[in-house]
Amino acid sequence: MPARQLPLDLRLRDHSRFETFHADGNALAAATLEAMAAGEGGVTERQVFLHGGAGSGKTHLLQAACHEAFAQRRSCAYLPLQELHALNPGVVLEGMAGLQLLVLDDLHAVTGRPEWERALFGLINQVRERGGQLLLAARAAPEAIGCRLPDLTSRLGWGPVFRLDQPGDLELKAILQKRGALRGLELSGPVADYLLRHECRDLEVLLSLLDRLDLAALAEQRRLTIPFIREQLRRPPPGRE
Repeated sequence: MPARQLPLDLRLRDHSRFETFHADGNALAAATLEAMAAGEGGVTERQVFLHGGAGSGKTHLLQAACHEAFAQRRSCAYLPLQELHALNPGVVLEGMAGLQLLVLDDLHAVTGRPEWERALFGLINQVRERGGQLLLAARAAPEAIGCRLPDLTSRLGWGPVFRLDQPGDLELKAILQKRGALRGLELSGPVADYLLRHECRDLEVLLSLLDRLDLAALAEQRRLTIPFIREQLRRPPPGRE
């Protein structure tokens, strides 16, 4: 079964763009990926590895790179290996070596598994031989994600390796308010603080919650106030009733 027929929803999130990424301490990594995805000047990195904990922005940057590559009419694919790890790597990776930009997220989900490690080792070699580019991401640096194949570890570090800093509360607040503004929502300081006090600090969870609150506010013609949010948080998310 060709990779394009994988029975999974691998669509990119529309909001994952470089302009919506709150860079701060990760500005160099973001700028490197943006130039790489655009193919600027013909002198860009061939391979970049990002690592950081949940909510550090890895997936946002990887998907932003895909959006930019598509905007430049470059061939590109985004593969979240956390969702694909149970499949045959030969099926998942078939035809990927010929892309101009290949993006592999959640590498830690498949390391330690011989069939996946051999497939990734061969894939990285093929991409480089054909002049393509690789964007890779995992929770930890290449030497700390449990590779059993030493040559794979060395190849994962062939290009720049960036550790992404976790956003602090002030950064999370700024990100939420910026995302709200992009959606036409007024997210006051006290409301943003309330969300941070009552929800986990995982950025993707917070942004998903903001999307849910936006839809609820539109449906009920309400503003995002603390009482409205408290009411919504008592309700099960859509699809879990």
